[in-house]
Amino acid sequence: MPAVSKGDGMRGLAVFISDIRNCKSKEAEIKRINKELANIRSKFKGDKALDGYSKKKYVCKLLFIFLLGHDIDFGHMEAVNLLSSNKYTEKQIGYLFISVLVNSNSELIRLINNAIKNDLASRNPTFMCLALHCIANVGSREMGEAFAADIPRILVAGDSMDSVKQSAALCLLRLYKASPDLVPMGEWTARVVHLLNDQHMGVVTAAVSLITCLCKKNPDDFKTCISLAVSRLSRIVSSASTDLQDYTYYFVPAPWLSVKLLRLLQCYPPPEDAAVKGRLVECLETVLNKAQEPPKSKKVQHSNAKNAILFETISLIIHYDSEPNLLVRACNQLGQFLQHRETNLRYLALESMCTLASSEFSHEAVKTHIDTVINALKTERDVSVRQRAADLLYAMCDRSNAKQIVSEMLRYLETADYAIREEIVLKVAILAEKYAVDYSWYVDTILNLIRIAGDYVSEEVWYRVLQIVTNRDDVQGYAAKTVFEALQAPACHENMVKVGGYILGEFGNLIAGDPRSSPPVQFSLLHSKFHLCSVATRALLLSTYIKFINLFPETKATIQAVLRAGSQLRNADVELQQRAVEYLTLSSVASTDVLATVLEEMPPFPERESSILAKLKRKKGPGAGSALDDGRRDPSSNDINGGVEPTPSTVSTPSPSADLLGLRAAPPPAAPPASAGAGNLLVDVFDGPAAQPSLGPTPEEAFLSELEPPAPESPMALLADPAPAADPGPEDIGPPIPEADELLNKFVCKNNGVLFENQLLQIGVKSEFRQNLGRMYLFYGNKTSVQFQNFSPTVVHPGDLQTHILSGPAQPPASRPASPGWPSSSWGSWLTQLAVQTKRVAAQVDGGAQVQQVLNIECLRDFLTPPLLSVRFRYGGTPQALTLKLPVTINKFFQPTEMAAQDFFQRWKQLSLPQQEAQKIFKANHPMDAEVTKAKLLGFGSALLDNVDPNPENFVGAGIIQTKALQVGCLLRLEPNAQAQMYRLTLRTSKEPVSRHLCELLAQQF
Repeated sequence: MPAVSKGDGMRGLAVFISDIRNCKSKEAEIKRINKELANIRSKFKGDKALDGYSKKKYVCKLLFIFLLGHDIDFGHMEAVNLLSSNKYTEKQIGYLFISVLVNSNSELIRLINNAIKNDLASRNPTFMCLALHCIANVGSREMGEAFAADIPRILVAGDSMDSVKQSAALCLLRLYKASPDLVPMGEWTARVVHLLNDQHMGVVTAAVSLITCLCKKNPDDFKTCISLAVSRLSRIVSSASTDLQDYTYYFVPAPWLSVKLLRLLQCYPPPEDAAVKGRLVECLETVLNKAQEPPKSKKVQHSNAKNAILFETISLIIHYDSEPNLLVRACNQLGQFLQHRETNLRYLALESMCTLASSEFSHEAVKTHIDTVINALKTERDVSVRQRAADLLYAMCDRSNAKQIVSEMLRYLETADYAIREEIVLKVAILAEKYAVDYSWYVDTILNLIRIAGDYVSEEVWYRVLQIVTNRDDVQGYAAKTVFEALQAPACHENMVKVGGYILGEFGNLIAGDPRSSPPVQFSLLHSKFHLCSVATRALLLSTYIKFINLFPETKATIQAVLRAGSQLRNADVELQQRAVEYLTLSSVASTDVLATVLEEMPPFPERESSILAKLKRKKGPGAGSALDDGRRDPSSNDINGGVEPTPSTVSTPSPSADLLGLRAAPPPAAPPASAGAGNLLVDVFDGPAAQPSLGPTPEEAFLSELEPPAPESPMALLADPAPAADPGPEDIGPPIPEADELLNKFVCKNNGVLFENQLLQIGVKSEFRQNLGRMYLFYGNKTSVQFQNFSPTVVHPGDLQTHILSGPAQPPASRPASPGWPSSSWGSWLTQLAVQTKRVAAQVDGGAQVQQVLNIECLRDFLTPPLLSVRFRYGGTPQALTLKLPVTINKFFQPTEMAAQDFFQRWKQLSLPQQEAQKIFKANHPMDAEVTKAKLLGFGSALLDNVDPNPENFVGAGIIQTKALQVGCLLRLEPNAQAQMYRLTLRTSKEPVSRHLCELLAQQF
């Protein structure tokens, strides 16, 4: 950069700044600025042309005034004129003014672009750098379009100066971040990567930043950078502080470049080349060795630079997770920082050890520091460090130390900061469930948790303990006894009352033999808490009371008196009033047998993943998945009992404004098990699309016989049957609502849930599919207090799927024998792809009521378009109509298939024709969580195959689409790239349209 001459001091600017500083008040400053603005405006508008020095001086004054917070509405053209000057100082001030004041949408951008283009073509390195800095600072799309093609050329040109290359790399990085689509790197990729070998360290540093950003989107294109990055890192790590004097920072050679290279390597898996991998391992070992050496300086800058490289090295070791020796050494090094006097180092050490704890190689090494971590949890003054200590205890927990860690976290919970109490509660609940060998210990832990931090115990926690107690016969008596004793405390948290009410209502009979916990005593204890509780808890207790009448008839009179009390029958809350009236009537009218049937013990909850873990992941954020899910290091860990969360409908009656169907929290069912002969069947399916003989029904699929559709003698005979009323065809209904596709996508990987809801109507779906048959229940809920008239839901098929649509009479015609599996009062749609038979529903739906419609579905051939559900009714005399897409997609007829790796690759090669494969690379629309991805793939219908893909992060699946006419074999592979937040999905099937359609369906789920 040229030196500033003595005459460039701009004395007028110095005087103006001095005047501003000497102003005694804000008013004096504004007066001086206004005076100067008037002077500058007159100079710019005067007849006398200003020389470059004067323009520069006045533009500088305007810039200074702007930085003081005042608006500037003139002088922009004078600044643009300075760009054409050949003097560095004048051009520099012009670019500085433009970078700060010119808006990206300014009308002057075209003139500025022309000046920049001239400077880039001048080959003057100083002017080129100024132009590149301006492009990066403004960063508008118009500038990107104008120069995106020129900057890569300048970057890789052999005659470009080092300073120009450095500026070009950073400018290109800025444009890429602002508008990735404007930066074409295809032809420049190899030459940009080669910049890692440049002799100038500044160029290498800028190039690493650029390549790191580019490779996150296109990792394969920049894969060759791995060996060059390792080579450059090796030279830096092995060099002495005197070798790189210009880039040595407090005796640490090139610390910023080292950190950037280590981060670049974290974008890729371990190098495949043994020589490169060996050299990299040697570099990492050298960094760990240097960390043990005594410091060469006592200044904090030295330790900061040294530790920055160390922690980035440990991050790379954790990322690779393939070198046991390095992982253990990294753990030991971090252990030394746990008691360091510097708070930031203790925080970073705890954070890194959380990730190390999830590795099977270093988990045991992390556990050796448990006492130090517990001490940090108790004594640290900084709340963020205490939170990281709690995270590490959670991560290092396994069966051998679970009781110690849980007890310490419970002890800490009594004095924990309010900001992290809920998170501690969730972690204690998860650990107690995950590693419970003795279920009585689990019950004690959760009840203790509610006692200590009841306000922070979410519904998911006490729901979960109820699920587990319900599913475990051996713990029910102990749970009833323990919760009964807990309720005797004078001050009892409301969550304890909820748990006690449910458990005693279900299993209170197991402790009723003890006079100290006789039925009247149990009732009196619970009812003593009744008036202190919220409406929701009172509703649950009323349900417990009616359960008591069934379990303990001797309490019937007492409980009826409570229900008959005016405070219940005339309660202001409609929920409590309704329960009191219904329960009183039920206990008075129903016989003992009916009462026992209605109030029988709750069945076990279905097995599923704990909802507490999902809540903790949501609380920690999308990046916390790996730290929270450490199941892979302890495959023997025992998740006690799965089960869906009990929705309010399990303990209460919903009000008309509530969720009428109880479906919002319904989880996707587990994928049906593959049949024993699926593996052999797959061999034939992949040989071609020829039809295969259908599999016989298995015992666990008895309902298939019920769903067997009637076989008409001929379609024309069916069409000849008279129909009492014509149902609307596709031409009679309106188009699907705008959000129909979005609603349909929600059901691709699940079978139950709310399909549609507005202020009038709620439509819920529960369905089950086996082989090529399915049964669907549609629930129509009237959310208003007004009756629906002429209520008519109809299933029709759009477009080219339609062949014959039949509305059958109330009784089956003689030409069509009735089938026990198909209701006689029904109508059917026989199509080339799908056969759908539906049962008519009542034409009136009362306010607050719901009606159910049953659909029996048979897949005849593969299909691409789902059926349409048309709902018509009158509300208050006004006709209402809506059309939805019925959640029946081709993947619903998936049969998961297990196969070995060798068989998978053999089938994969057989499906090698271009038309048999569909592939899609897409951006992740949701947080990339391995467990969520696995659940979606299972819900999609395929079997997940373990130990097939060489990369354990990838997912591989197989299955067969069952139709009546043929069976279509399907193989899939999903490759997530967490760094780039991208997926690559590949599907191969024996039929081209199926491949494309399945690929589109599944890609929309991620």
